[in-house]
Amino acid sequence: MEQTPTRSLLRPALVVAAVAFAYWGVVAKLGRVWWEDENYSHGLLIPLIIGYILWTERDALARAVRRPSLAWGVAFVVSALFALWAGTAGAELFVQRTSLVVLCAGLVVYFFGFALLRRAAVPLVLLLLAIPIPAIIFNKIAFPLQLFASRCAVASMQLLDIPVLREGNVIELMPLDSTTTKKLEVVEACSGIRSLMTLVTLAVVFAYFTYPRDGARRGGDTSTGEGDSPRGRFAWLKSYGAWRSILLVAAAVPIAIITNAARVSGTGVLARYYGTRVADGFFHEFSGWVVYVAAFLLLFAFAWLLDRVALRKRRRARREGAKARAAARADREALSKTAARETAPTTPPRGERVPESPGEAEVVAETAQ
Repeated sequence: MEQTPTRSLLRPALVVAAVAFAYWGVVAKLGRVWWEDENYSHGLLIPLIIGYILWTERDALARAVRRPSLAWGVAFVVSALFALWAGTAGAELFVQRTSLVVLCAGLVVYFFGFALLRRAAVPLVLLLLAIPIPAIIFNKIAFPLQLFASRCAVASMQLLDIPVLREGNVIELMPLDSTTTKKLEVVEACSGIRSLMTLVTLAVVFAYFTYPRDGARRGGDTSTGEGDSPRGRFAWLKSYGAWRSILLVAAAVPIAIITNAARVSGTGVLARYYGTRVADGFFHEFSGWVVYVAAFLLLFAFAWLLDRVALRKRRRARREGAKARAAARADREALSKTAARETAPTTPPRGERVPESPGEAEVVAETAQ
């Protein structure tokens, strides 16, 4: 019996209503963090990017083979609800927010299966990257980055024969127009963790939209069910596009750290000649945007380099394949000529009659002897 449009929309509406009821407070607090915390302001764009990705993939999602996994789906959903309860009881926002990602994955597996979950992997990763990490982990990452940036700044200034002293993340120098030493503190905002998280998210988006189109986009062919086979499940690991995406996301980390260190170094050098006021106000904000642009250009250049190397390898493999096919064709032609020569009938000398029967051939042979 066919379902009416109202009945077919009832189940998704109930699921959305249940998720909204359970996670309304979590989502509201997460949106407030995106709006107020500059370290995670990129999260405001994540819902728009996810919506655009799902819209562009709507045909592929509709063609994907639906093989719901009830057991795994229930396990994901139960784990997510338990994490939500534990995070609420322990006042741990990170556990509450990550449980939303696990819940979305569980619902996809429960209603559609793992094939469609692979199609939705990138939106789920983007949502996970927009979730603020716990403060204790944030500080463990930010302070070493502050020390690294301050060391790079001091090394750059000493390379230019600028007298400077560093105590932890505080740089002490004497500007040319001053008679007293001034201090530059590499604070948390200058640690580079903001650009690090933003650039990693940007690298995921960039890798997704520049994914090579010459093969399966992300792991097995979900329209035919090959992605569910043991071989198709991990076939994407052998593709160039998968390794290109992994390398791009991994390269975003050193690029963000190095560009931020260059920014702090430039600020220290300019503070020597123009005073410590260059570390505040317009120059500080403008240099931040310059760092973002420079980091993205480096990421783009790295992707271009990977594509050039892959293109050169493909051309070399194509030439070697053409040579191998030409050699095989020449061998086949030589074999066919040899076989034709061996099976061709022999022509008797002019004037000699060809025996018409085996008996006559034996008489002719005896006579010749």
